[in-house]
Amino acid sequence: MLELIPISLTGFDKLLEEVSQLEKEAAETRQRVREAREQGDLKENGEYIYGREQLGFIEGRLGQLRTAINQSEKIDCTKVNCDSAEFGTVVTLLNIDTDEKVTYQLLGPHDANFKTGSISILSPVGKALHGLKIGDKTSVTIPRGEFNFELLEINKSEIQ
Repeated sequence: MLELIPISLTGFDKLLEEVSQLEKEAAETRQRVREAREQGDLKENGEYIYGREQLGFIEGRLGQLRTAINQSEKIDCTKVNCDSAEFGTVVTLLNIDTDEKVTYQLLGPHDANFKTGSISILSPVGKALHGLKIGDKTSVTIPRGEFNFELLEINKSEIQ
């Protein structure tokens, strides 16, 4: 059975927006390819060759996005339970080794973005956090080595 991947409502909307944009871009690219094909000699027609290549990339990305959309379970992050670290919650961690605090929102792989402070619930740190309660301590191996932390806070998200 297909296991659905959680995604925030905001992340889902971004996927739909990207699909819409790429569909427009694909239509424009198809038209350019049609026009280039009418110029004849396709072997040396750079516009035709480049257009077909671009169309391949666009259609490939559209396929990825449609698959992600079809395999997604939409969750409103503003309504998640904050008893434990779960999808959609915002968690504050204390790095036990350095005494530094860090805050992450736990999201799915399709809308997590480390640069904006969110991590995937399916990442090593996300998996280690899943189900923890305030005060729980754990460690996880990441590329930089062992990450030892304590869960200090669990809050609701401000984004859907």
